[in-house]
Amino acid sequence: MTGGTAGYAAHAAALCAGAAVWLVAMREPGARRARVLFVDGPAEPWRSWSFLLKARELAVERREWWCVPVAVLLAVLGASVLPLIAGAVAVPLVRRWMRGRARRRQCERAADSVAALCAAVVGELRAGREPGQALSAGLRECAADGGPRAGGGPGGGAGSGAWLGDAEAAVLAAARFGGDVPGALRQAAAGPGLGGLSGMAACWQVAVDGGAGLVAGLDRLETALRADRRRREELRAQLAGAWSTVVVLALLPVAGLGLGAALGADPLRVLLHTPGGLFCLVVGGFLEAAGLFWACRIVRAGEAP
Repeated sequence: MTGGTAGYAAHAAALCAGAAVWLVAMREPGARRARVLFVDGPAEPWRSWSFLLKARELAVERREWWCVPVAVLLAVLGASVLPLIAGAVAVPLVRRWMRGRARRRQCERAADSVAALCAAVVGELRAGREPGQALSAGLRECAADGGPRAGGGPGGGAGSGAWLGDAEAAVLAAARFGGDVPGALRQAAAGPGLGGLSGMAACWQVAVDGGAGLVAGLDRLETALRADRRRREELRAQLAGAWSTVVVLALLPVAGLGLGAALGADPLRVLLHTPGGLFCLVVGGFLEAAGLFWACRIVRAGEAP
């Protein structure tokens, strides 16, 4: 029984390793080369290749569903339905974690786009354009360079979309027709990662009311935003070791199960089919989740400004 279980585990590990190698190897340049090679070929091979590409894209976009085959594998090896229940619970949790990570990345891209907008407007003003025309040109330039779209998915969104959200139309209208540009910028600053637009609105208001130089204010604002970005990157680099520790702690129970299976102890049968094993599984799972939550909270507190 133990030898058969070990054989199943070995075959499953080889299958997972092959799938991982295929996913890593199939990058976008490879897909592009495949399109060039097979676009003029027979219809049927290209259709099968297109199906494989679509399957890979679906696997990358919906990575939380990888919990399901892992749960099925553990359920087959352990002859229990408990891994299936755990996999069903893990899917929404992993999806929530991935969406939060995508939102944080989108906020960082939005902050970088605000700094690029300040630089673009300063360049247009120094070229002799009026402030409204400079702002309109800067918004178009940032959108063309890949500004994040409002409400983008996990991978964000780039292109000529309304990266300021619904407030972009108001900003463009105010810039073109002499409206309340500072008010429109403050409205747009309510979006995620766009807080720098409130500083831009303040510079605009001071330039309009007090006659101060708009170029100097936006130049200083851009410098401050760039410095904030550098601080974030330095802090992330310093916390890379802490995140590595969190990952190692999360993988230790998996390594323990693998070591027990290699020694012939059959840990899955003990954990899933004995009262003592079930008690250890529940207590260990609770302690593992609590430890990961606490470690992530500590690291997140270090990342906070």
